[in-house]
Amino acid sequence: MTIKKIFISTLAVVVSATCCMAQYERRVANRDFFKAYYNNANYDEALVPEYTLPDMMTCLDGTKVTAAAEWEDKRRPELMQLFTTYMYGRQPRQDSTFSFETEGKDRKVWNGKAMRRDIILHLTSDGPDVRLTLVWKHDKKSENLPRKTILGLSFADSDSIWQWRKDGSRAKGGEAWQTDTLLDRGYVLATFRYTDAEADKARDDFKTSRLHRHFYKKGQDYPLPDEWGAIACWAWTASRALDAMEKLAADVVDVCNVTVMGHSRLGKTALWAGATDRRFAAVVSVNSGCCGAALSRRCVGETVECVNEWSYHWFCGNFRQFSHREEYMPFDQHELLAMIAPRKLIVISGTEDLWADPKGEELGCRFALPAYSLYGKPQNIVYLLREGPHAVLKSDWNFIMQALR
Repeated sequence: MTIKKIFISTLAVVVSATCCMAQYERRVANRDFFKAYYNNANYDEALVPEYTLPDMMTCLDGTKVTAAAEWEDKRRPELMQLFTTYMYGRQPRQDSTFSFETEGKDRKVWNGKAMRRDIILHLTSDGPDVRLTLVWKHDKKSENLPRKTILGLSFADSDSIWQWRKDGSRAKGGEAWQTDTLLDRGYVLATFRYTDAEADKARDDFKTSRLHRHFYKKGQDYPLPDEWGAIACWAWTASRALDAMEKLAADVVDVCNVTVMGHSRLGKTALWAGATDRRFAAVVSVNSGCCGAALSRRCVGETVECVNEWSYHWFCGNFRQFSHREEYMPFDQHELLAMIAPRKLIVISGTEDLWADPKGEELGCRFALPAYSLYGKPQNIVYLLREGPHAVLKSDWNFIMQALR
């Protein structure tokens, strides 16, 4: 594969209301629409188009990066600006009304073997409010010692994670979290439900927006083309959860050893959270696929076009210009992974999850290695291709725990 330099001559953003609405004009997304993309997607390596990746180690002015200081001072900020402008969208300034408080007292869960603490994140003065739940194994000998923590971005609410049915099976949504594995190894599991922060509904054109609408200007109904999409909202909320743990849970959480973890679209979110907030000690992304760990230019399985049609609200309006035009993107996902360096990054793929392009995820990790090598830590980027579907498996957690040691 060849690598070439990409120069960006102009970074122009149109912010008129008319253009803003045009950014979100789209076909009505329904299940049949998604199936059409899924069934007609390319899964054949022989049909992968020829592509050239942007040269991660060449700055916009042509300067070559040869040291970590050059990466930190020049190239990494360039990439952050490009990803922010053209994909994730710019975040507003943190609202001064953001606050948090514990809800009730710590209580025993898991048949008395663990303790639970709930913290309510008041993301703005008028909502939304997000419940952050922390659970750790109850051990009198070490109950006051800070512990390594997994901050899990969850599809399920906290109660579902910690509930079992009468037949002993897990409540719906809780099966992804191998709580016994985590707690037995001394971890704190902290989770929040992502949709409590921002809705995940493409089909209503932001009418049910939660976090977005607080930052709209008078008369604004849509995010502007360069304003944050839902994934940036969820990642921002993960950072606010870390803020809260630093203040209200430092007695049980080692705040310098918090790993952010997500699966599927929340795997995409975990990667952006890790890139934008360097307080996270490690990042875990499972089956994140297109716009996650996989190279977009391969056009295997899920593509940029599909994301922009089916889930256009995930990213900013500017990203829509790259539908079926991946070769014009001024970046690719290996550069997102590289921005997590030198911290630990764990990417997991499933052999049955062809929609997420396991080969593309492996290549994303491979081409991010030069950034890790600048710090002398190529071993900190860890990739696993395991048997199985688009899901978080118990074996995944065993691997994650081993890799985080």
